[in-house]
This record gives sequence, C-alpha cells and structure tokens, in this order.
Amino acid sequence: MNILTYPSEKAKSKIDRIAKRSLSYPEDLEQRVVEIIKAVQAEGDAALLRYTRQFDAPGIKLEELRVSDSELEEAAKEVDSGFSGLVQRAKDNIASFHQVQRRYSWFLPCEDGSILGQMFTPVAAAGLYIPGGRAGETPLISSLLMNSIPASIAGVPRLQVVTPPRQDGSINPYLLVTAQILGIREVFKVGSAWAIAALAFGTETIPPVDVIAGPGNIYVTLAKKLLAGQVGIDMIAGPSEILVIADSSANPQHVAADLLSQAEHDPMSSALMLTTDARLAEATAAALEKQLAELPRRQVAEESLAAFGGIVLVSDLDTAFALANKIAPEHLELLVEKPFQLLGKIQNAGAVFLGHHSPEPVGDYFAGPNHVLPTAGTARFSSGLSVDHFIKKTSVISYSSEALQRDAADIMRLAELEGLEAHARSVRVRLKK
Repeated sequence: MNILTYPSEKAKSKIDRIAKRSLSYPEDLEQRVVEIIKAVQAEGDAALLRYTRQFDAPGIKLEELRVSDSELEEAAKEVDSGFSGLVQRAKDNIASFHQVQRRYSWFLPCEDGSILGQMFTPVAAAGLYIPGGRAGETPLISSLLMNSIPASIAGVPRLQVVTPPRQDGSINPYLLVTAQILGIREVFKVGSAWAIAALAFGTETIPPVDVIAGPGNIYVTLAKKLLAGQVGIDMIAGPSEILVIADSSANPQHVAADLLSQAEHDPMSSALMLTTDARLAEATAAALEKQLAELPRRQVAEESLAAFGGIVLVSDLDTAFALANKIAPEHLELLVEKPFQLLGKIQNAGAVFLGHHSPEPVGDYFAGPNHVLPTAGTARFSSGLSVDHFIKKTSVISYSSEALQRDAADIMRLAELEGLEAHARSVRVRLKK
C-alpha cells in the first residue's frame, strides 16, 4: 500500500473519495425491490414462500416458515457446551450498557396549577433482521444480541426475528440458542427484501411490527429505505469503515490487524490510517502486506484497501482530527499515547476506541456499546442503535384556568397571524363568562 502525504493532491483525492461515499446501487435494483414489496403486500405468505424457495430453501413448506418449538429445543443439543455461557456473558455486558439509556416519564407541575411533561412508551412490536451469513454457516450472533437487547430494555413486548434459512430449510442452531437465551421464540425463516416487507405489512404467518432494526444486503437496505414511514427503521447503513489515528506509540502489527478487521467485510468497506510518524506508516504498510497474505478473505480485503483504504502521513494530530471529523467514520480508533486527552477533539464518529488495548472487535462483540452504527458520513447527524429507537415520546399538556387566561391573548395573536381563525377561536370560547 502506498503511503500518501497530506495535503498532497493524491492524499486529498483519497480522503475525498472516502468522505463522499454513499449508498449506491443500479437504477433497476430499486424497482426490483418495489416489485417484491408489492408482491408481499398483495399475496402475503404465498409471495414469501415463492421467494424463499427461489433464493434460499427450494424444499421449504409454508408451515415451516416459522421456527417450531421442537426446532428450538433440538438446537440446544447441537451447540457446544460452552456456547450458552459465552452468549450470557456478552448479553450481560450489552444489557448493562443499555440499561443506562432507559427513559422515564416526567411531569413538571407549575405554580399556576398546570402540568407539563413527557411520557415514554415502547412500541408494541419490533422486527429484527439477522443476515444469513454465508448461507447460514456463519451465524451473525452479535447482530441478534445488539438488536434485541436495547429493544428488550425499552420494554417492547413482542420481538420477531427474520433470517434467511439454509438450503435445507433449517436455521443455524447457534442462532436459535441465542434467541432462546434472549427470550425470543418468534423466529421466521425469511430473508432479503421480502422479509422486510412482511414485517412492515404483515402476512398470514408474520404479524406486522412498528419498528424494524438490523443490518442486511442492498436488497434489505433498499426495502427499509422504501418502507420508512410505513414502519420505523433503525437507519440506512452502508459498508463498514474504520479510521485509525496513530502516533509513534502505536504498534504497526496492531494497526494493520485493525485495518484488516474492517477491510475483510466488503469490497466497499473503508480502512484508513492517519499518522504523524513516517516510520510507523512504513512499518504498518509492511505488516499489512504480510497479514493480507495470510487472510482467508484476502481478495475482499485487497479490493477494499485499493478503493477506500490508505495510509496518510499528516503533520500533526490536529490535522488528523480535522480529517477524521470530515470523514465522520463508523469506527474511530485512537492508538495514541494519551487518548483521553484528545477525546474532546472528536466531533463526528459512530464509536470511539481509546488506546492500544481497545481494538474495534471488542465493541463488535462484547464490551457493551451497540455495534449498529452510522456509516458513510452520517455520524455527522445520527447515532448508533439505542433504546431510543424502540420508544415513543409523547408530550403531556394540562393547562389550568389561570394559565389559559394568562396566555390566551398571545396564543390567539399567533394563530391570527398564521391565518388560522379556528385555532384562535378554540381559545377564545373558553374565555367567555
């Protein structure tokens, strides 16, 4: 990998390309997703069965779309003995973090007898999309943990999981055992855009939900985008990304491994290093080359690094932070000597990993903060998945007679200026003796 020096034209071009990434897709793909959504809305289960047979499990039957109690029970016999304990430990960490996000209704009584406040109530149902992961052979357990736990803490009474089945019509037992540990028993064997449509509209087998959360491929992402408004969604997520800011205290082997941890996701993933140390830059480039040769997903990582990766040498850390805030990365690592002293320089990032012992995968799987994070620069205005995604905030207003008499003239004047006489009249009629 070439080392670029900022502010050269090549370095600016590379950084601009990363900063301006956005969700892109062929023009005809959105129309294809629209057709799938319409088919599910019109045909219900028949459309789900047709798509699932065509793309995932050719022999699946209608009655098999929902995972049965017996399948859940059998799954426990197929996983290794230490798995449940592992999931429970991860669950406890994630739950502890998200418990702090819990919202409580509040009411503010005023001296004039009026009461103002806000109620927080969970949505009635949430649908959680869990990708299949290499035809079901690499179950995305962390996605289920990260999406379900904040919903449960919010108090959502019904959680439904949709995930594409394996070719034989089964779901990976590790995923099913995780669902049981999380208290989820509604698991459906459907994936892609038709699963999102089923959650939004409901079918004979799958009840509709109020919020849909969870990552997926471009079909899933487009379906969520198109159905936002019909149903709540978590976010429109793009390819994964990491930005590492490093000084001379960083270990080049660590930096290389951290960059590859995101580059291996997808050819569209971004992995960028900004450093003040030329020797570290050179050593990291050499470590990347060596580690790439040993990586099972080498081709994917190479494509990612070529398109949206890089090592950029900057004059000082202030320049590195200015560039980082411009990019607004999903994951930002500070592999520097005194990371906490620099934390205040960060304005835009989905998650920040401080110090040499906090690699990004710690957050992906186990530490506790949610790994569903804004990508493609959207960390400038949005946040990671949280309890707030699964609650509604309702304002409460109770005016007293004294308060209405005091504020009536101002309210009526504003209404009249806006040309809304009936608004003013609804106040005026209450002033009559």
